[in-house]
Amino acid sequence: MTSHHGANLLGPSADELAECPVMRGSTVVKADAEAKGLFRDYEGQRYWFCCAACEAPFDADPAKYVTAA
Repeated sequence: MTSHHGANLLGPSADELAECPVMRGSTVVKADAEAKGLFRDYEGQRYWFCCAACEAPFDADPAKYVTAA
């Protein structure tokens, strides 16, 4: 029996990654962002942020960043 201990030698899969809606082009590991509280749920969809600085602009006008997606 093989134990992976959560290690993924190939890095996160595409399903584990997201693009920050504020800082386009910044790849976010969803689990890391969630552990830090760097996410928002908006209109039934979850959005993850690359850093805390992206939260305020999103909170101020989420529709601006959602429609850019």
